[in-house]
Amino acid sequence: MEKIIGEKWARPKLEPKRVKNPHAQALSALGASKGGKARAESLTAKQRSKIAKKAAKARWKKKPEAA
Repeated sequence: MEKIIGEKWARPKLEPKRVKNPHAQALSALGASKGGKARAESLTAKQRSKIAKKAAKARWKKKPEAA
């Protein structure tokens, strides 16, 4: 059809579907849950407060309006 009309059609690029290894996902989830708890237990109240304030500031930061 493109040869007949003399122009190329824009075709969407097909990306291969990403398949994750379920065993790797399970191991990652185990490590993540342990690491977060261990870190929280090792922090002082002052450190936790500082981290929380930084996170809140990042969440509420105004984004520049798109022109």
